Parts: sequence; C-alpha cells; structure tokens
Amino acid sequence: MGVPVTPVDPQLPTVTAPPSPAATGFDPAADVRSELDRQITAYVELGLPALLGEDPAAFRDRLAPLAEVATTPTAPAAVEGDDVPFVLVLPGLDLNDVAPAMRRGSHRGVSVIDREEAPTYRPIDGIDVPAEPYLLRGVDTGSEFCNVRPEQALTTITGRGRTALTIDEGVALAVVRPDMLRPNKCFSLLASRTGTNQRVPAVWISERRAKLGWCWDRNPHTWLGAASAADRAVHADA
Repeated sequence: MGVPVTPVDPQLPTVTAPPSPAATGFDPAADVRSELDRQITAYVELGLPALLGEDPAAFRDRLAPLAEVATTPTAPAAVEGDDVPFVLVLPGLDLNDVAPAMRRGSHRGVSVIDREEAPTYRPIDGIDVPAEPYLLRGVDTGSEFCNVRPEQALTTITGRGRTALTIDEGVALAVVRPDMLRPNKCFSLLASRTGTNQRVPAVWISERRAKLGWCWDRNPHTWLGAASAADRAVHADA
C-alpha cells in the first residue's frame, strides 16, 4: 500500500530473540495443557515477558491456571485446516513492539500501522475483551471469506453466534501459530476499528514476512479472509 514500515527499537526483546524459537512448532497430537505450555514458552522465547516488565518464571506461573479453561473446539472450522483450538492473548502490549515476534522462519514481522494510530483500533460494539490474559477459543482463520467484503464477512460471522478477532488477537495468533499465516489464506481482524475511518486491520504475508496493516472495509481481497472465534475465557479466579 506504499505505507512505510513502523520503526522499532533494534534492542527490543522481540527483535533480539533467536530467529526461529523451537517452541513455536505446533504439535497437533499434543493435549490442551501441553499446547498452552508451548504457547507460553513461545512467548517467553520471543521476549514478551520483558515487554510486560515480568520475570519469565513469574510470567509462566501467572498464566499456568489458564489450563483449566483450555479446551478443544466442539465444532470444526468452516474450511478444513483453518481451525486453531485456542490462542493465548496478552492484553496491554504495544502492537508495534510485538510485531517482530510474528516470525516466519528467520524473518521478523513488521507493522505499517504507525504508533499514533495503533491504539485507536478499539473493539467494536458488542465485543467484550478481558483486561487480563485470556484464551481465545475455537479459532477459525476464515479462508472461506477470501474475496468477500469485510463488512459482509462480519455480518455472516456474527450471524453464526461467533466473534470476529480484534487486532491484538490477530497478532497473538500470528505469534503463537505462525503456521496459520499462509499464502492466499491470510486474515482480516474485523472486531477492531478506529471509529474515524474505514480501515480494517489485517495480518498478511509480504516479502516473506508477516505484516500488520489495514485494508478498506468494502474492498474484497482474494488472499485475505476473516478470522473468528467461539469465545474468550479467563481463569475463574482471575
């Protein structure tokens, strides 16, 4: 779109982290507790606790109770291969600092949303997002919506009793499940809007790396679907 990449501090932990953390490898045979531990470990290896000002051990201890609400979806994704049982989401992070953690092999992710605009993407009406870490459950990356206008996709998603993903959730998905960001099957994040323009945030592949950016709400793209989820869950004692 001709928009410059938003610069980041070269000393950010998400920049200086090893180029391909082993923990990011998803194992479809793993149980839900093992998968939650893998996602927590991926965040640790990619430097996310440091962004929150937390010690890695304390970070692990704080998130471990979410295993009680980690579940396998009861319904499959609309398109085979688009399903993700759950994604661990960490609210309150600067998305431009997180962007380098959206690794594709040795390639760090980037953002083309500037630091002034990024915080203006807020949940749309009807979307209740927890303030503490939570699990986004029953995720469908939504390739069925490729070449469908975002506003039309949102109507279909809400009509199914599902929730579109926010910009924070889409970045989290790309961080912990980089395998789900696939050529011609990338995803819009319809649950976040600025309230002042027609931009819809999205994550896609550009120059072999993940890119956080935006598209127009009435423009369909053959390579851009719309991600959704069944619900959001926090630990009962949170």
